[in-house]
Amino acid sequence: MTRITSATTHDLRARTSAFLHGSDAHHPDPDYSAAYVVLHTDGPFEGHGMTFTIGAGNDLCCAAIDALAPLVVGRRLSDLVDDMGAFWRSVTNHSQLRWLGPDKGVMHLATAALVNAVWDLWAKTKGVPVWQLVADLEPEQVVDCIDFRYLRDEVDEHRALDMLRSARAGRDERLAHLRAHGYPAYVTSAGWLGYSEDEVRRRCRAAMADGWRSFKTKVGIDVASDRRRCEVMREELGDDCQLMADANQVWDVREAIDWTNELSAFRLRWIEEPTHPDDVLGHAAIRRGVRPVGVATGEHAANRLIFKQLLQAEAIDYCQVDACRLGGLNEVLSVLLLAAARDVPVCPHAGGIGLCEYVQHISIIDHLCVSGSLVDRTTEYADHLHEHFVHPVQVRDGAYVVPEAPGYSIEMRAESIAALTFPGGAEWR
Repeated sequence: MTRITSATTHDLRARTSAFLHGSDAHHPDPDYSAAYVVLHTDGPFEGHGMTFTIGAGNDLCCAAIDALAPLVVGRRLSDLVDDMGAFWRSVTNHSQLRWLGPDKGVMHLATAALVNAVWDLWAKTKGVPVWQLVADLEPEQVVDCIDFRYLRDEVDEHRALDMLRSARAGRDERLAHLRAHGYPAYVTSAGWLGYSEDEVRRRCRAAMADGWRSFKTKVGIDVASDRRRCEVMREELGDDCQLMADANQVWDVREAIDWTNELSAFRLRWIEEPTHPDDVLGHAAIRRGVRPVGVATGEHAANRLIFKQLLQAEAIDYCQVDACRLGGLNEVLSVLLLAAARDVPVCPHAGGIGLCEYVQHISIIDHLCVSGSLVDRTTEYADHLHEHFVHPVQVRDGAYVVPEAPGYSIEMRAESIAALTFPGGAEWR
């Protein structure tokens, strides 16, 4: 059986700030970065995983991955995946490292990289993509992957089993539909805050020509420029396309309500991250104050407990789970169940290097194994940096094409790892 023999980390950064890709009200100059780990084995496969940052501090995440790596190095893969729930708890409940969290911050970001690398390795040894690996598990096995501590007042093991068993009905038909039509997506790449008006128009037209019908723009600098940006996008998109806005946490609660209502004429589907990600009750107040505009958040929700509270407080209309902010796929699975229990659509965040590659699997898992629904669901897509991946994400007519290559789609090309390595790679020289 495959044994993990060593782990190598890489501090990888792309100079997206040079072109203002990813720019928003809170992050004017992001350099999309990956704290990247490779699990080497004594067999033919390697496990690849990463967590996402926007530049400075990426080295801290790499150091945290190195601190966690001894929990997997030297162990057989079967020791980990035969009880994935116990493995996840061993990473998140280390008797000393837990003091640096728990369940948040640099250590939790590192947890995502390491845990997802194990999922990637497991799927490769099975010869299937991660979404299929999960779909092939029995409901009891999926439940065993999840840590239900602190969640049982909302969803416990018994309710989770009932939900997973119910979702098995019609799964083959849903998969056939996804393979024929893809998973619906929205594009962020037309609306970065640093783009000029002409660039926004050009990108909107190009995306429309490629079949996109759901778009997001950034807001939050000043009301007048936000109104103009939304006006420009509506001029280009017409009335039939979805338009969402993302404030990236810059507003206070009252400010978020007033500002969003100033933009309501542009028929926004949602306002995203309107205030601090930990302010659960603030999000609930904003949601009441901006209807019929929805409230979406989650890319900075540090753990499943924050999601539980957002859902219990009826604070969000859309659950934007992130593949790297949470502690890997195990914790993501718990959030999918929490959202389905409240009938809140999961629309994963994917504005960053590698995130589109990850979240396509999450959305498919949700549709096949948990919610069984595509109603009011779209997954974010940004068109940057996919060329660095061995099996890059594919989109067609505004939808994700179902990935079929074994693994979690996150393995990067060797030449890209060399070029993006900070500070000595060609990207930085």
